[in-house]
Amino acid sequence: MYSSFIPPRQVKIGDAAAFAGTTPRAIRHYHEIGLLPEPVRGGDDRRRYGYEDMIRLLWIRKTADAGIALDDIRDAFADTASAGAESDDSIASILERLEESLVAQEAELRRQRTAVQRMRTEGSRMGLLSDFVTSRLKSLPEGSLRQADLDSLLVTERIFGPLGAAVQATRFIALATHPDLREDSARIDAAEEALDDTIAVDDPRVARVAAERHAFEKALHAVIEESGPAESDDALFDSWDTSHPAAAAADEGEDEAGQSSGRGQEPMSAFEATGKMPYDFSPARLRCMELAEELAAHESPAS
Repeated sequence: MYSSFIPPRQVKIGDAAAFAGTTPRAIRHYHEIGLLPEPVRGGDDRRRYGYEDMIRLLWIRKTADAGIALDDIRDAFADTASAGAESDDSIASILERLEESLVAQEAELRRQRTAVQRMRTEGSRMGLLSDFVTSRLKSLPEGSLRQADLDSLLVTERIFGPLGAAVQATRFIALATHPDLREDSARIDAAEEALDDTIAVDDPRVARVAAERHAFEKALHAVIEESGPAESDDALFDSWDTSHPAAAAADEGEDEAGQSSGRGQEPMSAFEATGKMPYDFSPARLRCMELAEELAAHESPAS
């Protein structure tokens, strides 16, 4: 028996969504991000979808259900359209583009998983530092580095890169291997922290703590000069250049602040960091730091 049913030439957004297994809201989002071309509106100012629109919708739903990001689907369609591919060639090009995107995502997931596994193995704070820095610290006894030491290295690496942090690690290695220095360091740190907002900048305690800090830094420097860690700073620079030849070439002629600070982060200068990294230091503590620097300057060979 001959059917008198005549399929519509175009359908409204609700019918299109129902057939494709999605929602009108999702279809509107496809329009917004350029994934699905905006169709011609009818006399009632409502969108009307034809056969080709429905094919595109079904493609979107199938690929999205496979876990492909909408942006990747859009880019695949755009690249294929710009190449002027036809029919089966167009489909093959889209699938090839999507597979390339998945391969890239898999590589990124492997990188992320490796980073998380490394953090778990090294310890949450130690694992946040680059391999170049942690390689200098692995020989130290467990627990010999303080949380504040690791935090300081993390900040230094952000500003000066792994090389700068590896050089700074010399200080913490010396403290970790000399209990008497570690004890003095903890005592002076506590004295500096006690210079809070209740202490005036001209309080005698400020100058006294500054002198203690200066004396401690001299003693620490002497220990580092005499027995320090196995690797000298020169050896560190050579090791960095060997393991990062591309970075070394790119940094030719730059100062230390130009060292790469790690994947996904551009280095910043010490001046920039001063205005962006907060430290809750009281005026008395800042004055103490200034006095300690002045004492060091007066004793420098250049003075």
